[in-house]
Amino acid sequence: MKTFLFFLITLSPIFLCAEEKPNFVIIFTDDQGYGDLGCFGSKTIQTPHLDRLAAEGRRFTNFMVASPVCTPSRAALLTGCYPKRVGMHRHVLFPSSTRGLNATEHTIADHLKAQGYATACIGKWHLGHHPETLPTANGFDSYFGIPYSNDMNHPDNKGKPQGGPNGMDALWKDPQSTITKWKTPLMENNKIIELPVDQRTITRRYTDRSLDFIKANKDRPFFLYLPHSMPHIPLYVPDDIRDPDPKNAYINVIEHIDSEVGRISNLLRELKLEQKTYLIFTTDNGPWLPFKHHGGSAGPLRDGKGTTFEGGQRVPCIMWAPGRIPKATTCDQLCGTIDLLPTIAELTRTSLPNQNKIDGTSITYLLEHNDQSPRNEFLYYTSQGNLEGIRQGDYKLLIKKPRQRNQQKKSSEQVMLFNLKKDLGEKNNIADQNTKLVSSLRKRMEQLDDEISKNARAPFEKKS
Repeated sequence: MKTFLFFLITLSPIFLCAEEKPNFVIIFTDDQGYGDLGCFGSKTIQTPHLDRLAAEGRRFTNFMVASPVCTPSRAALLTGCYPKRVGMHRHVLFPSSTRGLNATEHTIADHLKAQGYATACIGKWHLGHHPETLPTANGFDSYFGIPYSNDMNHPDNKGKPQGGPNGMDALWKDPQSTITKWKTPLMENNKIIELPVDQRTITRRYTDRSLDFIKANKDRPFFLYLPHSMPHIPLYVPDDIRDPDPKNAYINVIEHIDSEVGRISNLLRELKLEQKTYLIFTTDNGPWLPFKHHGGSAGPLRDGKGTTFEGGQRVPCIMWAPGRIPKATTCDQLCGTIDLLPTIAELTRTSLPNQNKIDGTSITYLLEHNDQSPRNEFLYYTSQGNLEGIRQGDYKLLIKKPRQRNQQKKSSEQVMLFNLKKDLGEKNNIADQNTKLVSSLRKRMEQLDDEISKNARAPFEKKS
């Protein structure tokens, strides 16, 4: 039966298109919530361009990122690994950080560049700002963007303005604050070209560069990785579209991103590239809820960024490839960013190198169908990289350790079991009624984590 299914898969339109290899565009926003798109239920944010992509493509409603914070989530997307496997699990990098993604890791860009693809990273990198760790050391022909989050200052992250919702209100009311209050750098390849970067125009400039890249490579296969800086705080938009009311800042930013996505998808249509391009839109983690109206919404999910509840790691995802992915469809099967590398390898009919084990699995079949996902398990790690849970089928186990440093009692652990099919909002803890399942899931997650820990590879570390 499996042989017959594989035969059917290989005969699908995904594999029967022209011999030329497909293009790939991955748009990765920052801190955008599950409920922040019209096609994912938002009633307050207008996203017509992304809604159109969903109507012409497929929504993935059970799509996971491997960490609830920036750096490890990005490492997972590019390498197909849980961040702990590649040594990028210990929270986020700062301007003073000495670590970064090791160039020996095999990224999506490495894989496609080896096949003759033009590759570009345009946007927020956040996997190391040292030359050995920048995009150009990790498979990208070129790089244009900020090396870490837009609330970080070069060179030591000092001198930042007031934070919190009130601080963000003040910054929004003063658009010039992007120049006067921040020292976030803009880089081109390995050099800083603007300090501070004008964050009012950065989303638009990322798109301008992306359009130039697509036009320049329209006659050859290309991979565009566009990790937007926004809607991570502080929020900024161009002056010509700015809503002066800080209560509308987040809405303003998401709608601006939507318009810029529209510029890219429209160009693909104009150049007749939509039939041979996979466009994937998703985000790095859930919304930063403490920032209130400067943060987004997790919709029906619990909590947000920085947590292992679904609101922190289940993210909106749209995949668009007219003629390859059926339009106006939804996939509710478990999958995530760690599955993109092996999926892209299968779509280009190539094998991944054997020397570096990964955790992702190809979800090519899910691009057309909604049958059982090849992924039945998913591990949850905290923002500090500590094992905290496992998803297996419909069940999710979280074991939250006590915060007290010297507290060792197991009774102080918070054990939570949820049936996500029946309880998407994780409101009903059924651990006490399912002790055997809790025990088996705990054993399994520790077993998987032990293997990852044993075979973890070292990140880049700058020598002093």
